Amino acid sequence: MLFSSITFLFYFLPIVLILYFAVPKKLKNAVLLIASLFFYAWGEPKYILLISIEIVCGYISGLLVEKFREKKVSKVILFISSMIFIGCLVYFKYADFFISNFNAITGLSMGLLKLALPVGISFYTFQILSYVIDVYRGDAKAQKNPINLALYVSLFPQLIAGPIVRYADIAEQLSNRTHTLEKTYQGIRIFVVGLGKKVLIANSLGELCNAYTGRTESSVLFCWMFAIAYGLQIYFDFSGYSDMAIGLGKIFGFEFCKNFDYPYISGSITEFWRRWHMSLGTWFRDYVYIPLGGNRCSKPRWFVNIFIVWLLTGFWHGAAWNFIIWGLFFGVFLVIEKLLLLKKLEKMKVLNHIYVIILVAISFVIFANDNFKDALTCLSGMFFMSGLPLVSHEQLYYLSSFAVILIVAVIGATPLPKKIVSKIENKKVGNLIMSIAEPVFLVVVTVVSTAYLVDGSFNPFLYFRF
Repeated sequence: MLFSSITFLFYFLPIVLILYFAVPKKLKNAVLLIASLFFYAWGEPKYILLISIEIVCGYISGLLVEKFREKKVSKVILFISSMIFIGCLVYFKYADFFISNFNAITGLSMGLLKLALPVGISFYTFQILSYVIDVYRGDAKAQKNPINLALYVSLFPQLIAGPIVRYADIAEQLSNRTHTLEKTYQGIRIFVVGLGKKVLIANSLGELCNAYTGRTESSVLFCWMFAIAYGLQIYFDFSGYSDMAIGLGKIFGFEFCKNFDYPYISGSITEFWRRWHMSLGTWFRDYVYIPLGGNRCSKPRWFVNIFIVWLLTGFWHGAAWNFIIWGLFFGVFLVIEKLLLLKKLEKMKVLNHIYVIILVAISFVIFANDNFKDALTCLSGMFFMSGLPLVSHEQLYYLSSFAVILIVAVIGATPLPKKIVSKIENKKVGNLIMSIAEPVFLVVVTVVSTAYLVDGSFNPFLYFRF
């Protein structure tokens, strides 16, 4: 069940909201937990058992780690529980990848398991891992209430696509949070904006990307259109979904961390990854990079740490070589920047942004193509190495057809709309106008998005498979 679906918007969510606000405070978490498990079971009921096992394991491990924190046995418990969580992730997400590569290397023909990927397993595995590690470190107290811990792991707003919420950040909110009309309105506003980003912009850009995939001819222009459109699609798709999650969290009294901060205005790849999927970057920094030694070591070891993190970042996104290459691609440029480019890029006011856009466009071509040959075909076309014409009539048609949505997406990926709204609100008359215009805008976005969902069947979610 996607947030951007009629079933969720007009059946599941209204029922959950009515029940949640109707019951007394002591029952709210129970209602949310039942709703979250139902939400998860909607598509794959058999995997309720998997997430339940991980929750029970995490609950017991947290209590034991806290009880024996000063003894060596706590480290053993942490290790065993971590292996269980990571083992489940590896088995369901990566088993066929390892088997197929083993077959390719050895010439054998071991049968693939062909397991369906449990929705959101990458996200909730990282959350339960962070919980046990935080308890082990003393950064958080073990949760005594099993319902609260189960809710933390399975909370439906952020279950299938994040943001990856650290337990320490919402531990207090699980047992004590406030609900106000202002907070609810803020949540609705964030949710509706996210819905518009996902349905109206990302889905439209997805149609352009599909046109490239189903092309009968190509050109340099079309290759670049695909690279830019896909980069914008995945941004509005994922950031829109994150906004919806954050908005829903506010409605239910939770404060989730920001996940995107206008990454396309970055002046370096280093800055880009401080702004893109921020919760994932923070997780790898706190639980992998720093424990490895971070930058508090020799330069060679420092670079090894960076490559380990980016190898894992790529692999986290999917069980395919293109994701690994995509991760290492960023690792290479992050190292280059740290060695040579960062100070130079800081002095450039325009070229640094062009540099980022080009590298990110290249990276998402790699990301989008499971078949690396297809990625190379597109990249060679982008850089005049495949003999393609500069333009063609078919591509000019697509450019004119999607020009408006591309312009809207480019502007929407910058802070410009937000700055304009802020300037208007700072004036007395402008504030009055916005107090009327904003609710109207939210209603229009909701109605148009709903019409789009009712009228069309094209509603992908790119991060659904992660």
